[in-house]
Amino acid sequence: MLSQRLAALGIVLPPPPPPPAVGNFVGARRAGSLVFVSGQLPIVDGKPVHTGRVGSTVGLDDACAAARIAALNTIAQAAAVAGSLDALRGVVRVGGFVQADPEFVDVPKVVNGASDLFVELFGDAGRHARAAIGVASLPAGVPVEIEAVFTLE
Repeated sequence: MLSQRLAALGIVLPPPPPPPAVGNFVGARRAGSLVFVSGQLPIVDGKPVHTGRVGSTVGLDDACAAARIAALNTIAQAAAVAGSLDALRGVVRVGGFVQADPEFVDVPKVVNGASDLFVELFGDAGRHARAAIGVASLPAGVPVEIEAVFTLE
């Protein structure tokens, strides 16, 4: 069960962050046995943990840590829609967007911060299809945004 795995690793799942007021969308939506989670930012207690561009103002390690936090927020969103954390069974797809300098070529390494967390928590069911895309800007100036699709029981 996912709740037991989180507890064993000492990970506390945050409450699902509300979607920003700038768009007309929800944090997550269920469709059959899938939960589609909108892009989540590395937000803790309502504030970004890092801001800036990877490669110049944000280092690789901090960007990976930010991706991990954003991934935790995707899990929180999915669990809220699914009705419980333990209803989540695996990860189907992850999209990672990294605000990076044009010369920064390690965008996939940043998104590994999310991917590694999903595999750590779900085991083989956490292995997923993925896109890792470098972008010019992200909301609130954060270095990374993560979206995901989860399977349910």
